Amino acid sequence: MHAIQVQGLTKRYGDVTAVDGVTFGVAPGRTLGLLGGNGAGKTTTIAMLLGLLIPTAGSIRILGHDMARDRFAALARMNFSSPYIALPSRLSVAENLRVYGHLYGVRGLEARISELAAQLDLTDLLGRPAGNLSAGQKTRVALAKSLINRPDVLLLDEPTASLDPDTGDMVRSWLERYRRESGCTILLASHNMAEVERLCDSVLMLKQGRIVDSGSPPELLDRYGRDDLEQVFLDIARRGAVAA
Repeated sequence: MHAIQVQGLTKRYGDVTAVDGVTFGVAPGRTLGLLGGNGAGKTTTIAMLLGLLIPTAGSIRILGHDMARDRFAALARMNFSSPYIALPSRLSVAENLRVYGHLYGVRGLEARISELAAQLDLTDLLGRPAGNLSAGQKTRVALAKSLINRPDVLLLDEPTASLDPDTGDMVRSWLERYRRESGCTILLASHNMAEVERLCDSVLMLKQGRIVDSGSPPELLDRYGRDDLEQVFLDIARRGAVAA
């Protein structure tokens, strides 16, 4: 059984089709990269997976649950991170994490907050208002929020945006370890091609709401005769794609 199974997923806004018949599956414990330029449909796809948007057509099953009929059973075992969605700015970092911890019914919440703060270098920031953090600090807090309930499915939108290279490398290593130790399934949307090559078992290339190519990073490099995924991304963005 796939941890995430999407079939014919479509989202239209009037005459505009943001996501057009997308189908894919992610096996438990694997990481799938969702790549594409601005407007390719990545964020819309993630929003539908989270139940924030209702699909125009198609189906989504996560952890065996039909998201159209039983999404709350899956949502309790999922979480999401994006540096572009602000946490309540007047609450401290610790208060934000407590709010989300209570929403998920996390046991031993204070110990979990301390654990994440130590792992993501947030201990000195716990008492600071979230609105007073730098962009990189907000990114790490968003990641801590997404891990508060030890999710079985983790949806990540640009998880290392605004981080310096050293901190970004630390976060990627931490995600690798978390997936290895927990068996978590990860869907990763990113414009950092080196990050995708490092973290992802397979990749979907989106263009104008459709999957135009897919495969593991080595398969895509071989197919396009390129040295890295950034060159593959540019080939697809500028010239189209080889048929998947």
